[in-house]
Amino acid sequence: MTNVNATPAVDPVCGMNVMPDSGKPSHVHNDEKYHFCSQKCHDKFVADPYFYVSGNHKKRRKTAAKATEYTCPMHPEIIQDHPGDCPKCGMALEPMGAPSADDGPNEELVDFTRRFWVSTALALPLLILTMGEMVGLPFERWIDAKLSTWVQLVLATPVVLWAAIPFFKRGWSSIINRSPNMWTLIMLGVAAAYGFSVVATLFPTSFPASFQIDHGVVPVYFEAAAVIIALVFLGQVLELRAREQTGSAIKALLDLAPKSARRINPDGSEYDVPLENILEGDTLRVRPGESIPVDGIVLEGRSSVDESMISGEPVPVEKNEGDKLTGGTLNATGSLVMKAEHVGADTMLSKIVEMVASAQRSRAPIQGLADRVAGWFVPGVVIIAVIAFIIWSFFGPSPAVIHAIVAAVSVLIIACPCALGLATPMSIMTATGRGANAGVLIRDAEALERFAAVDILVVDKTGTLTEGRPKVTDVISLDDQDENALLAIAAGLEKGSEHPLAEAIVSGAEERGLDIPTASDFNAVTGMGVEGRVNGKTVTLGNRAMMERQKLDMSEIESRAADLQNEGKTVMYVTREGALAGIVAVADPVKETTQEAIDALHNLGIKIIMATGDNERTAKAVAARLGIDDIHADALPENKKTLIEELREKGHHIAMAGDGVNDAPALAAADVGIAMGTGADVAMESAGITLVKGDLNGIVRARKLAVGTLQNIKQNLFFAFAYNGLGIPIAAGILYPFTGTLLSPMIAAAAMSLSSVSVISNALRLRTIKLN
Repeated sequence: MTNVNATPAVDPVCGMNVMPDSGKPSHVHNDEKYHFCSQKCHDKFVADPYFYVSGNHKKRRKTAAKATEYTCPMHPEIIQDHPGDCPKCGMALEPMGAPSADDGPNEELVDFTRRFWVSTALALPLLILTMGEMVGLPFERWIDAKLSTWVQLVLATPVVLWAAIPFFKRGWSSIINRSPNMWTLIMLGVAAAYGFSVVATLFPTSFPASFQIDHGVVPVYFEAAAVIIALVFLGQVLELRAREQTGSAIKALLDLAPKSARRINPDGSEYDVPLENILEGDTLRVRPGESIPVDGIVLEGRSSVDESMISGEPVPVEKNEGDKLTGGTLNATGSLVMKAEHVGADTMLSKIVEMVASAQRSRAPIQGLADRVAGWFVPGVVIIAVIAFIIWSFFGPSPAVIHAIVAAVSVLIIACPCALGLATPMSIMTATGRGANAGVLIRDAEALERFAAVDILVVDKTGTLTEGRPKVTDVISLDDQDENALLAIAAGLEKGSEHPLAEAIVSGAEERGLDIPTASDFNAVTGMGVEGRVNGKTVTLGNRAMMERQKLDMSEIESRAADLQNEGKTVMYVTREGALAGIVAVADPVKETTQEAIDALHNLGIKIIMATGDNERTAKAVAARLGIDDIHADALPENKKTLIEELREKGHHIAMAGDGVNDAPALAAADVGIAMGTGADVAMESAGITLVKGDLNGIVRARKLAVGTLQNIKQNLFFAFAYNGLGIPIAAGILYPFTGTLLSPMIAAAAMSLSSVSVISNALRLRTIKLN
C-alpha cells in the first residue's frame, strides 16, 4: 500500500514524480537510490548513469520533431503532410527525408507482393482452362462451355475486384485530375475486357447470333483481364524491389554509424553509452577496429583510419593529435581519444545521407520531356483504340465486334507507358546511390544532367588544387649556420605571429623536431615582416621591402630568390645582427592527386581555367606545372562570378569547383557548382555536387557518373518508346491481313511488362559503373 505521506522522488530520466514505495523500478548508483516511472526510463538510466546524474540529458538539443512529409516517387512536386495516394497518378506516397536504419519493410511492396501471388494463383488456372489445348490439355472440350464460362467468372472476379483495386484507384485519379498515364490505359483495358465478359456470361442471349459460338455461349476474356493484372503486379513488385535496392546505398551509410560510443567521463570512468547520449565536447575513446562514432578531433593517440566508405579512396589516412575525424569511418590498429565536435544531424554522415535521399527524389530536366510525351501519348492511344474498334466492327471478319474488342483492349494494354515513367527516376536513384559510395554527393538530378554537358571547369587554387595549408619548402643558409638552425631562429621569431606564413614556419620546425627558442622584444612591421631578439641576437624576417628598409645588399641571393618565386613560392629573408643570414621559402603544396585528375579531365574533353585570389606569378607557376589551360589571378569573389557569367554568355557550360566562403557566389552562378567536402559549409550549400574527399579525382568520378547516367536515361527512354511504337500497330491488327491472327491482350500485357523489366535492369547497371 502506498504511503500518502511519503515524499515523491523525481525520475532522473523524464522528470516525472514517482512515489518511492509504489512498486515502480529503482536503481542504486554511487550509494544513492533512484526511482523511475517505468522500466524504459530505468533501462536508459542503467545504460548511462552519468548522463542523467550530471544533468547532461537536459543539454541535449531540443528540436521540435519535424512532421514527416510524403511525396510521390514519380511526381516529386507532390508533397503533403500525411500518407495517401498521389493526386496525379494514384501511386502510394512515400515518406521524405533519410530513411531510418531500422525502418521496416515497404508496406506497398508487402501489399503488392500479396496481391501478385493471389492474382497469379487465380490467373494460372484461368490460363490453363482457356489455353490448355495449346499444350495438350483441351479443357474446353472436356468441360461444358457454359460451366467453363462461369468458372472463369469465379476465378477472375477476385483478381479484378480485389487485387486490382490499387490500379483502378490510380486510373480514376488520373482521369479526374486530367493527368492521363499508364494507369488510365490499364484501367480502361482491364475494365473493357472484364466488363464485356461479365455481360457475356450473365446475359449471353442479349448478344446477336453472330457473337455466339457454341450453344448460345459468347466468347469471354476473363483470362486476359486476370493475366494482365498479374503481369502488371509482377512489374510493380520488381520496380518496388529495385527502388529498395537503390536505397541500399543510404542504408549502407546509415549502418556505418555505431549504435554506441565509449565515453570518458570527467571522473575518469568510461563505458559504452548509446550514441544519442553523446554531446558536443564529450571525450570518447575509439578502440582498434571500431567505427568513429561522431565527427571530432584527435586528442591523444595515433592510428590509421579507413575513410573509403564515404570518400571512395581505398588508402587509410594517418591520424595524429589535432587531426579531424569523421563519424562512420573505421579505426584500424591504433587507439584514439577524441573530442566530439558534431553530433546527431550535424555529422557529415547525417548530411550525406540527407543529401542522397533528397537527390533520389529530384527530377532531371529530361524527365520533363517524358512527361510531355506521356501527356499527349495516352489520349492518342485511347483515340487509336477507338479507331481500331470502329474499323474492326465495320470491316472485320465475323464475329466483328469480338475482334474489335480484342484489338482495342490490346492497344490499351500494350501502350501502357509504365516504362516511360520509370526511365528517368530509376536511373537517378541508382546513380545517386552509386555516387555516394564513391564520395560524390549529388544534390539533385538537374546537377547530374547539367554536369554531363559541361565543357569548361573553373577551379579555385587554394584548397582545391592545393592543400590550402602553406608549408616550408626551402631553407637556404648564407652563413656558417646549418639550415635547421636558421629555421629554428625563424620559427622562434614567428611564434608570436598569427600570420598563416608564420604558422607554416613554426609547423615546419616542429615537423623536423627542432627546439624552437623564445623570442623577446617582438615587433610586427605591417606589410613587411617581424623583428625581435632570439638567443640574445637581433633577428628580422620579412619580404624584400623589409630588407630594403635595412639597406641590405641583396645581390648575392637575388637570382636564387627569383627562381623560387617563379616556382610559385613565397620568399622570406632572414637577417641576424644586421647581416643577411638566409632565405625561408613557403608554398601551398599541390595535392598529390591534382595532376592525375587534370590529365583525366582533359581526356574527358573539359577545358580547365584557374580563378584565384593569389598573385599572377604564383598562379602562372602552378598553372604551368599542372598544364592548366588559362588563369585569372588576383580574382575577388565578384570577379570569379563575372568570369563564369561571361563564359556562359558565350555558350559554354560551366562547372565551378571551390572550397571557401569566397567561392560561394561563383558556385551558385555556374551551371554546376562543385564543393570540396573539406571546405566551408556555405560552399557546400551553394553547390550541386559535393566531393567528400575534397580532391579533383572526385570531379573525374562525377563526370563519368553524369555522362553514364544521361546515356542510361536515354537508353531507357528508347526501350520505352520502342516497345510502344512497335506494339501499338501490331495490337491494332496491322498484321492480321498477313498472319490471320490478332495479338492477344495477354501477350500485349507481357510485352508491356517486359518493357518495364528492361528499363529496371538497364538502370541497375549503374550500380556497377566504373568511376576510377
